[in-house]
Formats: sequence, C-alpha cells, structure tokens
Amino acid sequence: MSGHSKWATTKHKKAVIDAKRGKMFAKLIKNVEVAARTGGGDPAGNPTLYDAIQKAKKNSVPNDNIDRAVKRGSGLEAGGADYQTIMYEGYGPNGVALLIECLTDNRNRAATEVRTALTRNGGSFADAGSVSYMFSRKGVVIVPKAGTTEDDVMLAVLDAGAEEVNDLDEAFEVVSEPTDLLAVRTALQDAGIEYESAESSLVPSVTVPLDEEGARKIFKLIDVLEDSDDVQNVYANFDVSDEVMAAVG
Repeated sequence: MSGHSKWATTKHKKAVIDAKRGKMFAKLIKNVEVAARTGGGDPAGNPTLYDAIQKAKKNSVPNDNIDRAVKRGSGLEAGGADYQTIMYEGYGPNGVALLIECLTDNRNRAATEVRTALTRNGGSFADAGSVSYMFSRKGVVIVPKAGTTEDDVMLAVLDAGAEEVNDLDEAFEVVSEPTDLLAVRTALQDAGIEYESAESSLVPSVTVPLDEEGARKIFKLIDVLEDSDDVQNVYANFDVSDEVMAAVG
C-alpha cells in the first residue's frame, strides 16, 4: 500500500500549488456539505463532518466557504444539491484494479465521464463486485513527520486501535478499522501530535507492482478521472517503488 499512499500524498501536495487547486477546493467543500447532510451540522456530534472541515481548513479552503457548505448541508441555507455516492469498478492498464467513488447530482453524467476516461486511457469498466472484494474499508490518518518520530506516533495510537503505522517519507500513515478512526485521531490530538487528514479510505489487500511505463499510464488515467467534478476519490491497487516514483517525477 505504501507505494500508492506515497504517490497520493505527493500528488496532493502538488495539487495545492498548481491549477488543480480550485477543483480540489470544490471537492473538499462537497465533502463538508454531504457530511453535514448525513450526520447533522454540529461537528462536535458528527466526527465525519469534523474531519471534513479539518481537511478543508488544512488545505486553505476559506472559512466562509466551509461555513456555507455546513449550512447548505444541514438545511440552514438554500442551494444544496442532492448528491448521491456511486462506486464504479474498473481496470486500468497492467490489470490495476480501480474503485472510482463519485459524489454526484447526475448519475448519467458521472457514468459517461468515468466510462470515457477509462476507455480513452487503456482502462475498462468491470462488473459490480469483481474489483471491490480486493479492497477493505479502513480508517487512515496522515501525520506529517515534522518534529515527530515513528515511536511517538506508535505510542500515541497503539491503545486506540491502530493496526499499523507506515513510513511515507514525509509523513506517517496510521491505519485502523473505520470504527477506530475517531479514537486514533483523538489519541493523536491528546498526545499533541499534528495530523494532516483523518478519513475513511479503501485499502487494497493485493497490489500490482508497476515499472516506469506502467506507472505513467496509471497516473495519467487517475489524473483524467479526478479531473471530473463528479469523481471524489479514486482507489487503486498499484505499487510503485521509490525509484519508479523518482523517474516519473
């Protein structure tokens, strides 16, 4: 998993400073709105909303935008869309398994955009269930390394239900059962350890190692998929070595 996680955190950092920043803001705001609609507009009683707000803030989304999204989601302000979560399954080049999570108010548009992205970039749709069994839902917390050691993180989260702590070069990844995510995040806060994001994620049980050419193809496909406003997250089971990552840049 670490190859995929490392790539995701590196790409995310780049997105903050390049042209995709506006798109990233829109997706983070959508997360906040949906979390408020699902579990209510009080972050204290809605951990998913709390985490969505924290992630938006840490990515410099203006507070006004966040507040308005909470109000739209909780019905205090008009204009909220009726977003539905749809999960598409597919394969990319080299047989990489893909789960494409959409948050959309138009199912037909979402399906068309996902299908077009896949077919134009060496991928294909897969039958329901043929890919999802390779992934399991986990709680994932990303902790920046600045001033924190792996032992610090491990000590803080061990009793909270963390299953593993992975080194991603510039950050640590703490993996737990989704039901333990709140406890793990709280344990880090209690220990005074800063975290970058805490969210439910899909983690693959088997991975496909890729060479440089394979990595370029799958990165391009995921970029095209994520360019769709309807696509919220793309989960994939590729693994790339540090050498391949450096070569691809």
